[in-house]
Amino acid sequence: MAVIGANPKGIPREIRPGVRVYPDAAELARGAARLFVDYAWQSIARQGQFMVALSGGNTPRAFFGLMASAEFKGQVDWPKVHFFWADERAVPPTHPDSNYGTARRELFLRVGIPEKNIHRMEAEKPNIGRAAHDYEGVLREYLERDDGGFPRFHLILLGIGADGHTASLFPGGRVVLQTSRWVSTPAVAKSGARRMTLTLPVLNSADRVVFLVSGAGKAEILREVVERRTEPVVPACLVEPKRGLKLFLADQAAAALLTPVPPPDPAPPAGAPAARRKKPGEKA
Repeated sequence: MAVIGANPKGIPREIRPGVRVYPDAAELARGAARLFVDYAWQSIARQGQFMVALSGGNTPRAFFGLMASAEFKGQVDWPKVHFFWADERAVPPTHPDSNYGTARRELFLRVGIPEKNIHRMEAEKPNIGRAAHDYEGVLREYLERDDGGFPRFHLILLGIGADGHTASLFPGGRVVLQTSRWVSTPAVAKSGARRMTLTLPVLNSADRVVFLVSGAGKAEILREVVERRTEPVVPACLVEPKRGLKLFLADQAAAALLTPVPPPDPAPPAGAPAARRKKPGEKA
């Protein structure tokens, strides 16, 4: 049976400002691929390169596969794209849990992107703090900075955990808005394992931040993040690009609990008389 209000296959509905809903996870990945192609062309046309930070998870894996397919592979000028990471686990690059490893298998090896354009977080090093310092040096080498002195990515792709974490910024951890650090090494509360992550000011300095959210298991947290229902707010709520664009791309299952908000009424043409407000009790 068709879902009431579902959009035709492949065409997203913007049910709230900045929230696009796709029929299923496959179409969500396709929508992300189309956006990536558009953003790549725009950034390369303006600045000669496209600087992207990636995250892990199942939804990006589907997106990687599409970008490496015959449909999308030839639409990107790969030698002008540079890949970085929003976060990484403290595992070797060959480990199944490595965010870099997933991108390498599903995307990089299939599109022939130059190795020099891939800038992974070496979070598996024994001294992860030193590795984070070194990664900040990589960012300083390749990225322009915003007015606050933070690196400015053209695009950061993020996910949202069921607990509201994003990148490796976790609830209950030291998620600070005011910090001069670009890269941090927080410990995951449940396991105590260290990770490497971009800090919140870096996420908020991006030109575009796009969250990819799929599955019924994310419906409650997506509603909490989009509609600001959490107290205290979870880290994903704190991602607010200062001068950039923030988008949520979700499938129907993840967006099931969101309250639709109609778009604002269009502004009247210039010179048109303002609509008169009806008096109380006045008939239409």
